[in-house]
This record gives sequence, C-alpha cells and structure tokens, in this order.
Amino acid sequence: MMNFNNFSTLPYLSFLPALMLWSIFWKGLALWHSGRRGQAWWFVVLLVVNTMGILEIIYLFAVIKLKFPQLFSK
Repeated sequence: MMNFNNFSTLPYLSFLPALMLWSIFWKGLALWHSGRRGQAWWFVVLLVVNTMGILEIIYLFAVIKLKFPQLFSK
C-alpha cells in the first residue's frame, strides 16, 4: 500500500500542472491542424493517445512540416 504522507513525492507533484498545460497546448494545436486538413485518422489518434505532447510535436513539425510561425495561422 502506498503511503501518501511521505513528503518526498511533493516536488514531483508540483510539476503536474505544468505538464498538464504543456500537453493540452500541443494537443489542441495538433487537433486543430489535423481537423482543418481533414485528416480524420490523425485526429482520432491524437485525441486518444496521450504522449505528453511528444506525438503532437512530431505530427506538427515532422509529418505536416509546419514552421513555428505557421502554428498559429489559418
């Protein structure tokens, strides 16, 4: 049984909100771009698989080959 009274895990828990924001940011961008391009398979994969932004970054920069300034343009 895990003991949650141990304060050695506290520093790791403080990264959780930042990690969640990082993941939501990249997932949102990737889903938006895949939806606008009509790529249904990529949309479903990106929606279901949670890789903390890694798959989303690979999709945006390696698969559809966007440049950083193009991330926020239509």
